[in-house]
Amino acid sequence: MTLDEHIRQLEAIQADLPGMLSDTAKNATLRAIEAAQDKTPPTADSLGGTNTRTGELKQHWATDSRTEPELQGGQYITELNNDKDYASYVNDGHRMDKHFVPGLYLNETSGLLEYDPGKRSEAGMMVGTKTKYVEGLHMTDAAMDAYQQTVKTEAETLCRRIEEMLK
Repeated sequence: MTLDEHIRQLEAIQADLPGMLSDTAKNATLRAIEAAQDKTPPTADSLGGTNTRTGELKQHWATDSRTEPELQGGQYITELNNDKDYASYVNDGHRMDKHFVPGLYLNETSGLLEYDPGKRSEAGMMVGTKTKYVEGLHMTDAAMDAYQQTVKTEAETLCRRIEEMLK
């Protein structure tokens, strides 16, 4: 192969590289969202408790994150976001100070805590009496691990593709 042919090959690779890197960033962000959602309630082993059964927190990983890469300063930027007010508490954990919650009650049929704002005047419960701290679920840690693993796997694949193109 001549030097000119090698130069043309390298130019072709250089032209394809931005698209490949953008695809890698997008795929890694999508895997991160999936990993965060997998750890976010409701899950098969965490169906109980107020505000954990609607799936709203889980859904917001997909709706609030930015998966389409944007080129900024030579880097492809995506974002993993969850804009629910309580997302950080579920992720990081939180203290449970003893306090009264109007409208919170124990559903006798299901055995689960329920919250009904319409029952604020007739129902309520003191919380934080037994549980002083609620452990976090570390959804963002799982997301970061999934992102890094995807980038590593796709970078290895990209290197193999470049090696094949240079043969």
